Amino acid sequence: MTSEIRLAFAHPSERAEATAPQEPLDRISLRDHIVAVDIGAFQAERGKTQRICFNVVVEVQPLTGPIDDDVDRILSYDKVTEAITYELAEERLNLLETLAARIAERILLEPQAIRVFVRVEKLDRGPGALGVEIVRGRDQIAQEVLESPVHDDDRPHPRLTYLSNRAIASDNLSGWIDQLAGGDRPLVLCVGAHEQPRPMTGHKMTQRRIDLLAIEQNAWALAARDLRCKVVATRTELDWAMKNGQISVWAPSKIVLDAVDGPSAAPSDSVALAAWFAATFAADEMLVIGSDLPKDSGVSLRAVSVEQQIL
Repeated sequence: MTSEIRLAFAHPSERAEATAPQEPLDRISLRDHIVAVDIGAFQAERGKTQRICFNVVVEVQPLTGPIDDDVDRILSYDKVTEAITYELAEERLNLLETLAARIAERILLEPQAIRVFVRVEKLDRGPGALGVEIVRGRDQIAQEVLESPVHDDDRPHPRLTYLSNRAIASDNLSGWIDQLAGGDRPLVLCVGAHEQPRPMTGHKMTQRRIDLLAIEQNAWALAARDLRCKVVATRTELDWAMKNGQISVWAPSKIVLDAVDGPSAAPSDSVALAAWFAATFAADEMLVIGSDLPKDSGVSLRAVSVEQQIL
C-alpha cells in the first residue's frame, strides 16, 4: 500500500515506468511547466489568472535505424508545449480535467506518440497544489480522428448577419432568411439586446452578464419568430450546426466569457460584438440589417436598411 501511495504522488515518469507494457518504449517529458491561466468553475476565479503547473510524459515508439541527429524523426518537446499553448488559447475552461484530456488527445495525434501522462495542478488555490492526472493511450482515440484531425481551416466560413430589433419585428423577416439561407455557406444570425428595461447594477462585471443575457433573450425571441432558427451557445454546437445546414442564432454569453482574447466591445455595442464574433469564425463578411456600422471591425461589414433589398 505504501508503494502504491508513493507512486500515486510521484512524477508521471515513475508511473509510466511502473505501468509500462512489455515492449520497450522511449519517453520524453516536460517537468514543472508553469503558465498563468484564467481557468476555473467558480465565479471568484473568473477574470483573473492563476498559476497552473504542467507535468507531461509521452511514451513513443523507439526509432529503428540511426537517428542521424535529425529532429524531424523524433517527437519534439515543442509539440508538447505547443499542445498546452493551443488548448489554453482555444477557449477559457472551467475544469482541469477537460484541459488535461484535450492536451493528451492533441499530443496523441502525433504519429510517434503511444501513451501520454498529463498532470495539471493549480498552485494558487490553497496551501498546496490541487490537480488532476490522467493517462490516455493511442488506442483510446477514435481512428477517424487520428487519420483526419480537425484543423481550423476545415471549419466552414459562415455567412453572418446582424438583425436589429426593427428587422426582427419586420414582416420581411422570413423572406430575408429565405434569401440568406439559400447560398452555399451556413447562416449564423446575431442580434442585440431586447428593448425592455433591464437591471442596471453600476458594477462592470455584473452588468456585462446582464447585458449578455438580454441579447440571449432576444435570440430566443427571434427563434420564436422563425422556427428554422436554433439558438446556439457553444463552439461545438456552432461547428455542428454549420456542417449540417442549420440556421443558428448566436447566444453570446459562453463564447464571450470563455474567450482567452475576448472582445473589447461591450455587450451594449451589439453590432461591434457581433463583428468580433464574425472575425473569430473567419466570416468573409457580416451583413447588418437596420443598424449603423461600428467604426472599427476585424471583418468586412455591409449595411442595408430595413426597407432595402438584401441581395
